[in-house]
Amino acid sequence: MSTAVAAPALPQDLGSARSGGTPIGQVLADLLPASRVRDLALVVGGAAFTGLAAQIAVPVPGSPVPVTGQTLAVLLVGTALGAGRGFLSLALYALAGIAGVPWFAEGTSGAAAPSFGYVLGMILAATVVGALARRGADRDVWRTAGAMLLGEAIIYAIGVPYLALATGMSASAAIAAGLTPFLIGDALKAALAMGALPTAWKLINR
Repeated sequence: MSTAVAAPALPQDLGSARSGGTPIGQVLADLLPASRVRDLALVVGGAAFTGLAAQIAVPVPGSPVPVTGQTLAVLLVGTALGAGRGFLSLALYALAGIAGVPWFAEGTSGAAAPSFGYVLGMILAATVVGALARRGADRDVWRTAGAMLLGEAIIYAIGVPYLALATGMSASAAIAAGLTPFLIGDALKAALAMGALPTAWKLINR
């Protein structure tokens, strides 16, 4: 008499159970048919989306850094594309902007602007949130919030010191001009992502 022994669940099976059907380890872009053309289109599209969002700009009195839709775009690109494509997309955005494409904030280009440090921070932020998304950080509200806040913190951790060095501001002045005015807006952006990303996964896994 033989006794059947159930095979242990494979990692993808566990991921599928946790995510309601889509294995942990995938990001939203992975749901599209895989090809090099797809990846190229995603990288270019992510850069263009960031450039478009950067044109939604509101000047901040006393600061050389405007409020833009750029931060939200970067975090969405990173989480949707994953770390590798997110990095390439934001690196393309930065390099094309340095080369003269006028898609930095307010239609500017080049690396001379005091706000260029934020662009550098965005490359790292997109990479980090993309890596977290592959671990399921975009599947529920609170983990999404944590990933978004970490991404924003990375952008400011590079952007604010760069602003201080580029303008000769003191650290406190750079924080007052390059961080404090944006906290409420970035909290709202994180809240928007908290709703959008988990909702997208729920719709996909129905």
